[in-house]
Amino acid sequence: MNYLIDTHILLWYIVGDKRIRPNVKEKIENGNNTVFISNASLWEIAIKISIGKLKLTVSLSELNNYLNKKGFLILEFDFDDLETLLTLSFFHQDPFDRMLISQSKSKSIEIITNDKIVQKYFN
Repeated sequence: MNYLIDTHILLWYIVGDKRIRPNVKEKIENGNNTVFISNASLWEIAIKISIGKLKLTVSLSELNNYLNKKGFLILEFDFDDLETLLTLSFFHQDPFDRMLISQSKSKSIEIITNDKIVQKYFN
């Protein structure tokens, strides 16, 4: 199965946050699954670090090494995603979340998120 994980899920997973449900952790760690990280999530992380809204205990290059070691694949944002983005309702105003939603929809990849507003796009 293919999964796209939301930025907060990635950050929670990295630090072992208890808010990640056991079934979500299983999906991420199951070697039969392909787990994608959107490049939009990486942009979001870098921007939040640069404006002081996020602190990581590792550098971005160490984060890159961690993602590679864990087998996460980076999902690039493309024109199909842009076309899908144009059709989205405005339940959610956050541009990074809207990018993830459009990638999930255009690529038919299940998104893993705890964000109730993001989930509205898939109900």
